[in-house]
Amino acid sequence: MTTAQLATVAVTVEPFGDSAVMVTVPHADQAIRRAAIITFRDRFLAYRPHGVLDVASGLESLLIEFDPLETALPHVVYAARLLAERMPAGERARPRPVRRFAIPVVFDEEAGPDLASVAEEVGLAPAEVVEAIAESTFTISLLGAAMAPMMDGLRVPRPVRRRAEPRTDVAPGAIMIAGTNAIIQPFPGPTGWRVVGRTPHTVVDISRPDPVSFGTGDLVRFVPVTRDEAAALDAGFLLPTEVPV
Repeated sequence: MTTAQLATVAVTVEPFGDSAVMVTVPHADQAIRRAAIITFRDRFLAYRPHGVLDVASGLESLLIEFDPLETALPHVVYAARLLAERMPAGERARPRPVRRFAIPVVFDEEAGPDLASVAEEVGLAPAEVVEAIAESTFTISLLGAAMAPMMDGLRVPRPVRRRAEPRTDVAPGAIMIAGTNAIIQPFPGPTGWRVVGRTPHTVVDISRPDPVSFGTGDLVRFVPVTRDEAAALDAGFLLPTEVPV
């Protein structure tokens, strides 16, 4: 196993089968692991090597898939290690401007069928779970499947377990939690995450030139609203409440 230095954090690059490379950060601090993998991913995408097909982001890992007819495993491994080791000449770290989102969410039995069971699990009343979610500031760690925003920052007494039996069809806009993370369901589909609420906003619209308005590092607050308040909103495509200049 070979490691390379990204700033002061070691990044491990390993072959993952015949057509992929796995990048991880072997550090004891979870926050450092997650921040470092985001930094590496942004750098890798900026200097994407020839033959790379896809980059699948995890909270603490990055899977780089490539076409073996266009490139070779040693070339992709070398490129990933080189990018981890070196910042190109003249380049300076320019953090992406952070956008802030205040997202209205209905928290009731219909919108959040798992809210009561989550409350029982963490030793709070359902209203206290809603309060904890509303008081949490979430940071978007990555865009997952179908560009769903996966977020860190849930502040509850203990991490929330996933469902033993996944739901087969969760509505778009569902607010879901697991561990200390939250995610918003962009399109109908299955999930093992716990569904606790729903926003009337559309978070992904593939008909737009920019199908999502958020990105990694953006900050999210969930704002509880009633069902009537949600219906009265002009809740179209989700836009930030604060736009950096």
